[in-house]
Amino acid sequence: MEKVTNDTIKHVAALAQLEFSDEELAKFTPQMGKILEMAEELQAVDTTGVEETVQVVDRDTVFREDKPEKWQTRDEMMKNVPDKSNGFVKVPVIINKDDNQ
Repeated sequence: MEKVTNDTIKHVAALAQLEFSDEELAKFTPQMGKILEMAEELQAVDTTGVEETVQVVDRDTVFREDKPEKWQTRDEMMKNVPDKSNGFVKVPVIINKDDNQ
């Protein structure tokens, strides 16, 4: 397994739009390394013959009955939008184009 470095943690943090101080990096880098080592150990376990389980509780999940309802018109929906421009919903930028990570 490749060693987890501060640069690795910074890269993953940037993808999640997180920033860590040097103190936090010193703490989280070894922790992430241990987590990945544990995951690697689990991957090594022989699961041949082990039946897959999807749900461990023997009961059905109960959902409400799906009933068609009247949809809002675009104009009705746009009344509740906090930030809009030219009939479109404006959302904050979540990916920086200048970020090469």
